[in-house]
Amino acid sequence: MDVLAGYPDLLEHLERTTRLTRSEAERVVAEVLAYFCEPLEGFVSRRHAELQSEELKNAEIFTRIAAELRGRRFAAPELSERQIRRLVYG
Repeated sequence: MDVLAGYPDLLEHLERTTRLTRSEAERVVAEVLAYFCEPLEGFVSRRHAELQSEELKNAEIFTRIAAELRGRRFAAPELSERQIRRLVYG
């Protein structure tokens, strides 16, 4: 896993402080990195579908997505409700 080459200290820390093996620690770190590398469009589309399945209305969904975007590790640009709607519906 080339992406993990920059994280040997983290992997060693996880091995030392948890019951994870090296390969398990590598898998966990790779999953976390993949989660935070999700493209903006993918995140908005995925969250819209998840929140729609909870039977929320679009106005509430767009507000929640905008708030969630501000909390992302690698913050996306602030989007208006209209920009979020355009990402969802094109």
